[in-house]
Amino acid sequence: MKKDKVKKPSIRPYLAKYKWIIALYIFLTILAGGGDVLNSILLAKAIEQIALPITPHTQAMIYLGIVIGINLVQRACYYTLHHIYFKYSSKMMSDLNLDLAKQAFKLNSKTYNDHDTGTFVLRIVEDPARIVDCMASIVDILMDMISSAVIVVYIATLNIWISLALVLLIFIGFWIEFFRGRFRRKNRSEMRRKHDMINSLTTEIVRSEKDIKSLGLEEKLSEVSKANYNSYRKARYKFDMTDLKFWWSRNFILNIGMLTTLVLGIWLMDLGTLTLATFMIVYSNKGSLFSLIHGGGQIINWVVDIRVSHSRMFALFDESEFITEKFGEESLDNVIGEIEFKNVAFTYKEYEFTQPCKENYYQREQKLISENKIFEDISFKVQPNTTVAFVGKSGSGKSTILNIMSKMYDVDSGQVLIDGVDIKTLNKESLRKAISLVNQFPYIFDMTIRENLLLAKSDATEEEINTAIEQASLSEFISTLPKGLDSRVGESGIKLSGGQKQRLAIARALLRKSNIIIFDESTSSLDNFAQEEVKKSIDSLKGKSTVVIVAHRLSTIKNVDHIYFLDEGNIVDEGNFEELFKRNEKFKAMFLAENI
Repeated sequence: MKKDKVKKPSIRPYLAKYKWIIALYIFLTILAGGGDVLNSILLAKAIEQIALPITPHTQAMIYLGIVIGINLVQRACYYTLHHIYFKYSSKMMSDLNLDLAKQAFKLNSKTYNDHDTGTFVLRIVEDPARIVDCMASIVDILMDMISSAVIVVYIATLNIWISLALVLLIFIGFWIEFFRGRFRRKNRSEMRRKHDMINSLTTEIVRSEKDIKSLGLEEKLSEVSKANYNSYRKARYKFDMTDLKFWWSRNFILNIGMLTTLVLGIWLMDLGTLTLATFMIVYSNKGSLFSLIHGGGQIINWVVDIRVSHSRMFALFDESEFITEKFGEESLDNVIGEIEFKNVAFTYKEYEFTQPCKENYYQREQKLISENKIFEDISFKVQPNTTVAFVGKSGSGKSTILNIMSKMYDVDSGQVLIDGVDIKTLNKESLRKAISLVNQFPYIFDMTIRENLLLAKSDATEEEINTAIEQASLSEFISTLPKGLDSRVGESGIKLSGGQKQRLAIARALLRKSNIIIFDESTSSLDNFAQEEVKKSIDSLKGKSTVVIVAHRLSTIKNVDHIYFLDEGNIVDEGNFEELFKRNEKFKAMFLAENI
């Protein structure tokens, strides 16, 4: 039995949605382009009439009057064309942007870790705009080329020798453009890759400017930036210079060829086989030849850009490189909050991706360059409505457990169960509703404080909001703001301190009222007073939700029900605080080190 071929994502469905609008656009473009052909022929006829020794030149005046009328129709066509383009190109770009963003939401956390920010930003925002612009330009230039081709054919019919000269020049011009297009695609792909890198670097520099200044990293980051910008500059220079060499060769040959054709025309006039009027028609329309070749070159440029952008943005749908989250179909209602790891193994793998292959430019081969085994066989069970903590030195696997627990990472083998159900079989809604996660470095959106909170629960009452901010120790801070809850926090919460960001994230999680709440070192940036307040709010959840904490400060987990002590991916000890403090020297040393 034959395997069904996986349907590759394509631009076609987006074009099909607006097929009648596109048909109208093409029709109006043909109409406007046809006007250029008629104008050229009528002007040629007018020249022929003017060259005749007759007066008045009534026929020539009629031709010129028709040209004026055609120009008026063309202006109306071009106005309508621009209106269509501005209206529907933005709609098509919006459709593409939205679908690419939705696909990005489906990608798993590891995929984001493996790629730079610029990889996603430019593919979702810039590449769709590039494709739409290029397609519209291709339609426009194609109509110009058809007009130019008709004019060139008309000129060629006037004399056999002129005809042969033009055919030779067109062949040479398109031959050069064909080879230029092959080099252009390779160079364009490399340049866009380097552009992704500098975009990611610039984004990181802007977002981390305080850390850069405080650590005195300006000079070091300037050197890194210089290296990246130089790399991009060289790629762009190579791209531009390759095009320049081909363009120069093409234009030089065409100019010499056209001048030779004009010399041929003069020689034919001397022989009496070419009239002055015909020579004037050839001379006045010589630009049509250049337009024809130049238009072909521009189409090659845009086709290359479309293929590169198409490859980049639809690569987001390629599971070999951009891996999506996988969910089951099972629903989990009335979550109790029991969590169990059964013989879980997890290895963090790092891959290197090659450039797209010639046969299928959607896909890139991946090469494994490193492996880091975090867990080989780890098992534990968290009882419902208890508060547990995972502690251990950096790199022991604490945060990885939380990422696996919330299905940000998928395990290599073993099972992760919630209320006895493997999370692989749960649907997305059930899993996300059951768990709230407060990260060590939470992202705060460029909205008001109220809007950030309502993201967690859109129908939250004022009382629920106030309770959440009270529990997260945010009330006093919000009371000092002129607009209170309606104060904007800036991009990435730039107007908030690190502690305020974490408290807002905690309030956001508390507002969801999930049965399982995970805190990933969420008090690490708080001062002692705020830390104590948040600790109290976490303690108040005891018996109401299953609370899982990764702790950096052991003093914050004194009241938890159970502690798992990790070392190099293994649970080496467990118990409550007093038990571990008495019997585990490493645990005791960690606590004393932070309290001396």
